[in-house]
Amino acid sequence: MSKPSKLIVSALALGLACAAASVQAQVWRSDSGQGTYHNPPLYADYPDPDIIRVGEDFYFASTTFVNAPGLTILHSRDLVNWDIVSHVMPKLTGNPKYDLADGGDYRHGVYAPSLRRHGGRFYIAVTPVGRNTRIYSAADIRGPWSVRELDREAFDPALFFDDDGKGYIATASSADGTITLLSLNADLTAVTSAQKIHYYRGAEGSKLIKRGDWYYLFNAIPRRLALTVSRARSLTGPWETRDQIDDTTGGHQGALVDLPDGGWYGFVMRDAGAIGRVTNISPVFWQDDWPVWGTPEAPGRVPDVAAKPIAGGAFVEPPSSDDFGGKALGRQWQWNHNPDDSRWSLAERPGFLRLKATTSNSFWTARNTLLQKGQGPRGRAVVKLDARGIAKGDACGFGTFGKFSSQLVVTRTAQGRGELSARLIESTEDGPKTTAAADARPIPLKDLWLSAEMDFTTDKAALAYSLDGKVWTAMPGDFPLAFDWRTGTFQGQQYGLFCYNPAGGPGRLDVDSFTLSKP
Repeated sequence: MSKPSKLIVSALALGLACAAASVQAQVWRSDSGQGTYHNPPLYADYPDPDIIRVGEDFYFASTTFVNAPGLTILHSRDLVNWDIVSHVMPKLTGNPKYDLADGGDYRHGVYAPSLRRHGGRFYIAVTPVGRNTRIYSAADIRGPWSVRELDREAFDPALFFDDDGKGYIATASSADGTITLLSLNADLTAVTSAQKIHYYRGAEGSKLIKRGDWYYLFNAIPRRLALTVSRARSLTGPWETRDQIDDTTGGHQGALVDLPDGGWYGFVMRDAGAIGRVTNISPVFWQDDWPVWGTPEAPGRVPDVAAKPIAGGAFVEPPSSDDFGGKALGRQWQWNHNPDDSRWSLAERPGFLRLKATTSNSFWTARNTLLQKGQGPRGRAVVKLDARGIAKGDACGFGTFGKFSSQLVVTRTAQGRGELSARLIESTEDGPKTTAAADARPIPLKDLWLSAEMDFTTDKAALAYSLDGKVWTAMPGDFPLAFDWRTGTFQGQQYGLFCYNPAGGPGRLDVDSFTLSKP
C-alpha cells in the first residue's frame, strides 16, 4: 500500500486504531487485566525515579542523560499504566558538548531530577553533571517551563516543601556521605543557608517526604546497591537510619508516594542488566512509624506480582511503533545529544522521517541519530527504509545503540551500487571501536527492511534484512548487549536510526516506518 493510502486509512480509522495500536505497541504489559500487576510497570530504562501525586494523577520524572529532548515526565492514574506526557527540556543547554562537540558528553548530562508540586505549580530540581543546580517551574506539567539556576551544584537534589511553604534541597554524594540541607529563599532562586544534617557512608540519591510529625529521608547506597530510610522529628535531625531493601529484594534508589485513599506505595530503581535500570513499584505498610516495603505476609521485599494500587484503571502505555505521519516526532523518540535540526525533516517528504547525512567521522559523533528505548524481556524492531537517496560516503541504517552498537549499515559504492554490512561497535575508554564487521552484501538501493532484535534474557542482539518485507536474511555474528556506566552511555540499550558522512553532502535516508513487536 502506498504512503498516501496508509495515511488516509489511518485518519479514517483513528478511533479504532488508537486502541489497537496501544495494545500492540509494547512488548511488555505489566497490567494483567485481572486486578494485579507485574514488576516492573515499564520494562525499559527509566532510572532515578521521582513520583508525586496531584489529586488522582501521578507524575514520574526520570533521568535522560544526554538524550534530547531531555528530562522525561510520565503520567499515570494507578502507578501501573504510564504514558509519556512531556519533556522538560526541548534542547540541552549550558555545555557545548551537548551538541556533540569534543566527543560529546556521554554518561553526563541530566539525571536524578526531583519533582514536586507547590502553590499551584510544578517544580523540578536537577543538577546537570558539572553544572549548578537548576529549578524548573511550570503551571502545567506539559510546560512551558521556566528555569532559574542556583549558585552551587547540589548532587542528586531532593526538593522539599515543608508545611509552612518553605523550600529546601537535601543533597548527598556517595564520595562523602554527608547529607546537607540547603534552605531556599521564597522564590527558589537562591540558597540562604546550608547545614550538614546527617551522615551515612556512601549515601546519595536523596529523597525527602513528610508523614504526620515525622520527616523521612531516603538514600541510595550504590556501593552495596541498597536503599536506606532515616527519620527525624525535625529537618535538622537527629536522624536514625534503617536499611530498607536492596537490588536482591527490589531496588536501591527511590522513595514513597501517597495514594488518594491515604495508603502508601514505594518506587525504587533496580539495576537490570543490558536493559538498564528499571523502576519497580511496591506496596508499603507502616510499623511503629517506619515504612516497610512489601506486605505484612512478605515484608522487606518488592513483590514480583501484587494487587494494583488503584483498581479499575484503563490500560495505558507509551507509544513505540511509528509511521512518521505526524507533524512532530512521537513522544517516544529522543536524539543522541542535541540534533542538528537542518539535517532532519518530517515535512520534506510527508509521511517519512528524512535523515540527511550529517558531517561526522564516526557513528559516535553523528548529530542526527534518533533513539528509542529498548524494551524487555525481548523485542524486535523493524524499520522500512527508502535507500534511494543514499550518496557515496554515507553510512546510514539502523541497529542497537549503547555500550555495544550492533548496526546494519547501508552504503553506496563508487559504481553506484548498494551494499549492506553488519558492524559491532564497542564504546571503550579510548573511544568507539569497530570490533567486528560482516562481509558487505550487494543490495539494491530502493525500499529495504532492516530488523534488530534485542533479547534481554540472554543479552544478545540479532540483525536481519529483507528486500520485500517478507523473506528475511539473518546477518551472521555475535552481537552482545550490555549496560556500562564507565565507558558506555550509562543507559540501557536503545534502538537507533542514523545517517552520516565524513564529508557531509546531499545524501539522505528516508524512514517509512518503525514497528516494535514481540519476536
